[in-house]
Parts: sequence; structure tokens; C-alpha cells
Amino acid sequence: MLTFFKKYKFFAVVLVVISAIIITVIYQILKPKEMLKIFQPADVSTELVDTTLHYVKKYHTIADFSLTNQNGKTITQDDYKNKIYVADFFFTTCQTICPIMTDHMVEIQETLKNDDDVLLLSHTVTPEIDSVAQLKKYALEKGVNDAKWNLVTGDKKEIYDLARKSYLAAKDVPFSENDLVHTENFVLVDKKKRIRGFYDGTDAESIKKLLADIKILKQED
Repeated sequence: MLTFFKKYKFFAVVLVVISAIIITVIYQILKPKEMLKIFQPADVSTELVDTTLHYVKKYHTIADFSLTNQNGKTITQDDYKNKIYVADFFFTTCQTICPIMTDHMVEIQETLKNDDDVLLLSHTVTPEIDSVAQLKKYALEKGVNDAKWNLVTGDKKEIYDLARKSYLAAKDVPFSENDLVHTENFVLVDKKKRIRGFYDGTDAESIKKLLADIKILKQED
């Protein structure tokens, strides 16, 4: 009996290895592909959504925009065409949550610095203060990579409409020149301009989740 097992030991090991490989391949084939949710206005807390969109359940995308970045360049949706991007809302003179959010954006920028598929977009909510020159000064202080990350200013109503009607990221209150959107939300947008996730820009664990979700989103291509 021992002689029999010694004789066929090699073949038994090979059979076990081949079986393990086959089982792994079958598991990978049958395993459901992980996908991120596509968020619609109806999926989001009503306080973050414009009242005109509360019951929208499909086809929501980020609206076209035209804003100006830290270098005085006009930035539109075409600059983000076929790109995954992370959007947020901030202002350079903020002393509360914005510095933490910006530090986390810097972390994302550095983590994905060699990934040309992913960009960043930060909108100032005080365009009357955050001129191109002010944004440039802030960008230099924070180490912003101009090729990857746009800090944008422009018409205040357009920015606020983007926050409430497109990114679904700020409390829905009537617009006024004295109004101030202050949101910690980072919004993950896919290549089709759809929202795929919301993250707390002040929370380190949430940023880890964002980076992990970007990997999942890239696999959808």
C-alpha cells in the first residue's frame, strides 16, 4: 500500500493543484462583479436636493458648466470628458472644515498622481472673494497639481445651482447673494457624468472608502 502511494504521490499533488486552480477560476467567473450605485436625486436626503428634483429617479447627470480655474483658464465639462472625478465645494478663507478637506484632496491627488483617468474639481462658494489670483495663491500653498486639480470660481448662482441641482451636495435653501453653501461632501462622478458616491471630506476613513471605490469604478470600463 505504501509503495502504491509513493508511486502516485506526484500525480496526486498535481491533481490537487489543478483542482484548486479550476475551482478558483470557476469562482472568479461566477462571482458577481462589484458595482457602485448610480445615485439619483430620489436616493438622497431631500434637504440636499433642489425641490424640483426630489422625485427624479433616473437619468440624473451633472449639468454643463463654465467656470474659471486658478490659472485663468475656462473650465467646462469638456475638460472632464471621459474622466472619473472627485468634486467638492470650499472657500480659501474657511478656517473650519475646508483645511481638512483640502488636505484630503491633496492626499487623493498624491495617491492618484499617475492615474490620468481621475481628476479633481473644487468649487469656491465665495467667488466674490476667491478671484483667480486668490485661487492661484491657495493652489501654490497647498501644492495643487494644475494638470490634475482645478480650483474654480465664477458666477455664484451657477456654482450654487451645481451644488444643489447637480452634485446634490448642499442643503437646499433659496439662493441669495448672502447665502453660503458649506458642505463637507466629496462627490464621485463617473465618465458618464453620473454620481457614484458621497464621502465625508473631513473623515480619513471615508477618504479610504473613496479611493477604494475609484478602483471599483475603473473596473467598469
